[in-house]
Amino acid sequence: MSKNLAGVYEEYNRYIYHLCLKLTRNAQEAEDLMQEVWVKVVRNEEQVYQVEHVKAWLTTITMNTFRDRYRKNVRRSKYLMHQPETLDVPILDLVPNNDLSTEEQVEKEAVTKIVQEKMKMLDGIYQKTLWYFYVDQYSLVEISNLMKVSIGTVKSRLFRAKARLKEILLADDSVVDGVLTA
Repeated sequence: MSKNLAGVYEEYNRYIYHLCLKLTRNAQEAEDLMQEVWVKVVRNEEQVYQVEHVKAWLTTITMNTFRDRYRKNVRRSKYLMHQPETLDVPILDLVPNNDLSTEEQVEKEAVTKIVQEKMKMLDGIYQKTLWYFYVDQYSLVEISNLMKVSIGTVKSRLFRAKARLKEILLADDSVVDGVLTA
């Protein structure tokens, strides 16, 4: 490490550590993160001399390093189960299952049925607009062509239809209790 880089380290070491600690909320992880940050700084030593605001540059490196570690951990946890390493894990357990459970499927179907029933209480124009957009999954342009109105009108109808549907759903106590407690 060069003399100038050592000076940067001395000046900003405590600041970077406290930033890492604030981000991770764990002393050991903060030290690991800080070490990773300083490794990146040493690798890009020539940039240190070109940077006008060293503290801001170091903060950016720290934040980006933290985000990268977080994303990496999220990706890893999606594919690996949290089990002790000594267990034999069948290969199929490592493959994520994105299918809904039976309970989730039944709940989804029940909610869909309730929403469709309440949609029937809307004016025809709002029913059609919601149906085209959410069920048939037409774009705003396609809906505007089908209904022979401007895109702004389609957006307005969607907004009003969703607001009215929400009012209808919230007005029915059985729906509110059943859906919100589930």
